[in-house]
Amino acid sequence: MKLIYKRIEKDSSGSVRLVPEHPEDMWHVYNLIQKSDQLEASTVRGIKSESSTGSVSTDRVRIKLTISIEDMFFDVQAGALRINGRNIAENKFVGVGQYHTLDLEMNQAFTLIKPEWDFISLQRIDNACDITRQADVAAVTMQEGLAVVCLVTQYMTVVRQRIEIPIPRKRRGSTTNYEKAVERFYEQIYRSIKQHVDFDIIKVVILGSPGFLRDQFFDYMMAQAVKSDDKVIMGNKAKFLRVHTSSGHKGALEEVMRDPQIKARLVDTKSAQDAKALDSFYQMLNNDPDRAFYGYSDVRKAADNGAIGTLMVTDELFRAADIPTRRKYISLVEDSKAANADVLVFSSLHVSGEQLSQLTGVAAILNFPLIIESDTEEEDEEEDDGEK
Repeated sequence: MKLIYKRIEKDSSGSVRLVPEHPEDMWHVYNLIQKSDQLEASTVRGIKSESSTGSVSTDRVRIKLTISIEDMFFDVQAGALRINGRNIAENKFVGVGQYHTLDLEMNQAFTLIKPEWDFISLQRIDNACDITRQADVAAVTMQEGLAVVCLVTQYMTVVRQRIEIPIPRKRRGSTTNYEKAVERFYEQIYRSIKQHVDFDIIKVVILGSPGFLRDQFFDYMMAQAVKSDDKVIMGNKAKFLRVHTSSGHKGALEEVMRDPQIKARLVDTKSAQDAKALDSFYQMLNNDPDRAFYGYSDVRKAADNGAIGTLMVTDELFRAADIPTRRKYISLVEDSKAANADVLVFSSLHVSGEQLSQLTGVAAILNFPLIIESDTEEEDEEEDDGEK
């Protein structure tokens, strides 16, 4: 993401002008935009005109519009963001109050205007514009007849291709059909890696599978690379990392990101930091549950007691349409940071973020054990006191 300017006033209102440069940037923009924000961007609109002879023609004209945002739609696979709202700035083609849909595209500048820029939004801009935080991991999970090719960024796990090839069973006395199907399966994975993995950016390509399938595919791929003089694959042989997974489905990446080999290779990436923190949380939940809290109510109480060491929260909680809900999570983050807690914002499109969402989207590792009464216990005590 390229930042053209950032103008934030003392009351936190202001505008930011940005240029999305990568597909992942569109995800950042989606997370920045809230209902009732204002968006200024250029767009193409069909304008009808009537000639002196009475014939009507439609010309497509590029115009600049400023809309008050009412809703939006983000297509993860296509990286497309459509934003709908009412025009609030008069121009010769579109009247004030008319609806228009803006299609934001990569390399197209836009200006986002907010009545209040909160800490989470400003931090996201800083992260998105930091070139050292970009994607650098690819992964292929496979089992016999199924392979999933993914790009793993710090915010998203994007499936680039799902490969399914029927593999017949081996028959006694003849394995020809089986071997041909397996070779066709390997060939498609090889082609997919060539198509979707940019080795100038990617630092590690994870190959995960049950059994020895990953090793057999790797041997096939390197043999094909030598046979076809594929210098790209041969030159990046050291980037391939083979690990065990329980299946070939995308969900197996959760296991992969917790593997010690992966952690060592990805020690500086955000995806590894998130996976490590979540792994630590689960270990704490098993071994010392009074230091592992999840759910807003319990985590809020831990923050009020200054007990949080690491706070984990999914970004989807900051996209809440209900402003009070959004603000309470922002307040939780700010209070935790003020108490010197580490705050990790997980992407809901990342494997670790999906897992955290199953824990209500917010969890914390505490610096010291904390025993709190649940809301139901407090209510029961109040009822008992009332009866007395």
